[in-house]
Amino acid sequence: MKKEFNVIIERDEEGFYIASVPSLKGCHTQAKSLDELMNRIKEAIELCLEVEDKEVTNFDFVGVQRIAVNYVKAS
Repeated sequence: MKKEFNVIIERDEEGFYIASVPSLKGCHTQAKSLDELMNRIKEAIELCLEVEDKEVTNFDFVGVQRIAVNYVKAS
């Protein structure tokens, strides 16, 4: 059975790409290139689906919004 998932991709301060799947708890990975990241997240999704014991609800993608907030770091 084929199923599609939304994947969130970010890049950290060291240049690694990080992928996570919001509808699969704990499903995330990282890689130095986007090609490798795509291979790794597909594998991570397959592994997460193997261990899930219930039907996975996949949400409709709405969008991404960047929000700036001011904060004071507690010392």
